Amino acid sequence: MTLEELVACDNAAQKMQMVSAAVEELLVAAQRQDRLTVGVYESAKLMNVDPDSVVLCLLAIDEEEEDDIALQIHFTLIQSFCCDNDINIVRVSGMQRLAQLLGEPAETQGTTEARDLHCLLVTNPHTDAWKSHGLVEVASYCEESRGNNQWVPYISLQER
Repeated sequence: MTLEELVACDNAAQKMQMVSAAVEELLVAAQRQDRLTVGVYESAKLMNVDPDSVVLCLLAIDEEEEDDIALQIHFTLIQSFCCDNDINIVRVSGMQRLAQLLGEPAETQGTTEARDLHCLLVTNPHTDAWKSHGLVEVASYCEESRGNNQWVPYISLQER
C-alpha cells in the first residue's frame, strides 16, 4: 500500500466517524423536537402524505438481518421513492446503538414490544427553517457520495 492510499484510508475513516457523530446528533435533536418518524410503515405513510417535509431517510439494518427478503423489498421501494423525491438516504448499521440513542428500553422483560427502527425519517416542516449542524454534515456527505456514484452511502454506528 502506498502512502497516498494510507492517507486516503485514514481520511475516509475520519470522515466516517464525523458523519456517524453527525447522524447521532441529528437523531437525538430530531426526536427531541418531534421531527423523527420511526418505522417502515409509519415512514411509508408519511412519505405518501407529505414527501416534501422529509429531509433525510435512514435505513438501518445489521448483518444478521441482511437475508430478510421482506425488509430488503421495503428498503428498495423506500430508496426508489426517496430518489424520485430528492430525499437524502443513508444506510446505517448498529441497531443496538440506534436503540440506545432513541431511548428504547432494553429487551430484558419481553413485555414491551420494541419499535421498528429499520427506517427513520427526519422531517423539516415547511413553516420552520430548522437546521442542525448534523443535518448539514449528513446532507454534505450524501452529496459527496453521489458524486462518487455511491447513491446510498453507508455508515456504521459504534457501540459506546
